[in-house]
Amino acid sequence: MDKVTIKDIAKVADVSYATVSRALSGSSEIGEATRERILRICDEMNYIPDSVARSMVKKRTNILGVVTASINNPFMSELIEAIEITARENGYNLMVCNSAYDLELEKRQFSLLLGRRVDGIIVIPAGKETVANLSSYSTDIPVVYVSENIPDAGQFFVAIDNAAGAKLAVSYLQSLGHRKILYLGRREGSLTHRLRAEGVVAACRELGMEVVFKDNDNDGKSSMEAGCRLAKEYFRSPEGCTAIFCATDALALGAMQAADEDGVRIPEDISLMGFDNISFTALPRIGITTIEQPQLEMARAAFELITRSSEEENRQSISIEPRLVVRTSCRSV
Repeated sequence: MDKVTIKDIAKVADVSYATVSRALSGSSEIGEATRERILRICDEMNYIPDSVARSMVKKRTNILGVVTASINNPFMSELIEAIEITARENGYNLMVCNSAYDLELEKRQFSLLLGRRVDGIIVIPAGKETVANLSSYSTDIPVVYVSENIPDAGQFFVAIDNAAGAKLAVSYLQSLGHRKILYLGRREGSLTHRLRAEGVVAACRELGMEVVFKDNDNDGKSSMEAGCRLAKEYFRSPEGCTAIFCATDALALGAMQAADEDGVRIPEDISLMGFDNISFTALPRIGITTIEQPQLEMARAAFELITRSSEEENRQSISIEPRLVVRTSCRSV
């Protein structure tokens, strides 16, 4: 079936090619009744605008690229949804690429988006090496890094204060009477995780609390599977902790599964906290207390940087305050 063109629309509508073009562009040079009639004909004939040709004329595509470290990661997938909502509200579409925590694939995906002439790229980094990994690309389009703390990288970035979030969690547990906690899932290869762990150490020192670490050495991802494995290892040889603070909500969900399988009651036997506030944590019979990364706020901040960064000479960072979300997984001791 031949593609319907503007000339086909003009012939059916009995107007000029220019009139159809004005109707499609929203020009005020034609009457509203004529515009509505032409647009109705476009719908009836299943006309699809040639976005490539239009972008060549306008020098913009109204498409933003996203390179994410993992589509399967619940927090990242929900953050991408928030970015898509924000982009759509502002007349943009999204092109999403998955790097799967692979730095070489991350470079290829970034290059692919540049080749597609997107108007800007949002990067959810695969690791602390991402900025250096992508710095070899000289690009005139704005690039914003989201969710990783990289204040000294000379780039635009948006992230929450991870250390402050960890301190918020520890302070809450201290207010419930906890004095010895397990921090589950510390991962040295991630700057975000290192900052969270440092926040835990600083808060425990300040509040006179003791922290035991259960590191995520064998799994490069903060997954439910890793959380279940690490929690089971701890339950086999407990060290007297009254609360578990997990580096991510995915780890906390895994720890909750391990507790259920091993007959450990939450919160009666041990309290449980997460970090991120992904949607699963709010489900009935789960109700994990957590530290929220406000995804929509992060998405809007990233979009703001994308749209104004071409006018800014100095790279800017936006730090967003984390929030405590109290549910039912923690109790007073």
